[in-house]
Amino acid sequence: MYHKVLAVEDFESASISVQKALDDLDIKNVVFANYCDQAFEIFNDNFEENSTFDLLITDLSFDEDNNVQEIKSGIELIKKIREISQDVKIIVFSTERRSRKINELFTDLKIDGFVSKGRMDVQELKKAILEISEDNSYISQENLFNIKQTDTLELSNLEYAILQLLSSGILQKNISIILKERNLKPNSLSSLEKILNQLKETFSAKSNEQLIAKCKDLGIL
Repeated sequence: MYHKVLAVEDFESASISVQKALDDLDIKNVVFANYCDQAFEIFNDNFEENSTFDLLITDLSFDEDNNVQEIKSGIELIKKIREISQDVKIIVFSTERRSRKINELFTDLKIDGFVSKGRMDVQELKKAILEISEDNSYISQENLFNIKQTDTLELSNLEYAILQLLSSGILQKNISIILKERNLKPNSLSSLEKILNQLKETFSAKSNEQLIAKCKDLGIL
């Protein structure tokens, strides 16, 4: 298991979930930080003293206040810590729901686990900590479902272009004109309406607005 944990969280309610998960697993040597600058300084100082943390649990977003920070996000913090140590295990504990963004955390930042904040987050955190201690990666079940759902969807270039234009606030009649300019076919208004209806059925959306919202949630846009 882990001997030394650094937890970075600016909201007390989320810190309680992290503390509860660690207590349940009998992990006692835990340092909490409310700011990314503070967290990096703690991590760096301990690293230089050969007293390294073996687990980092961090949020991605931090509300700004009167304490001006150089490191403004969990992503920036992870990047700086990865420059120092490739060995520390990292769990992101966040409200992020977009599959594409979560995948990027694993591929680009080499995190080991992702847990969504929510009703069962203490149990999910414990599962993540245990899995990662065995050198496995972990994604909380809600996010794993969304990622698998996204992976099974194959959008054509035309469908993706329509969704992008729609999300940019372009009116349907103007989307048809832009598709013609890009030589994407079919591009008539009737074809566009049919494609949008099919997409709404695929994503279980009742309106164009809901369709775009669901695509953003899944990380497609």
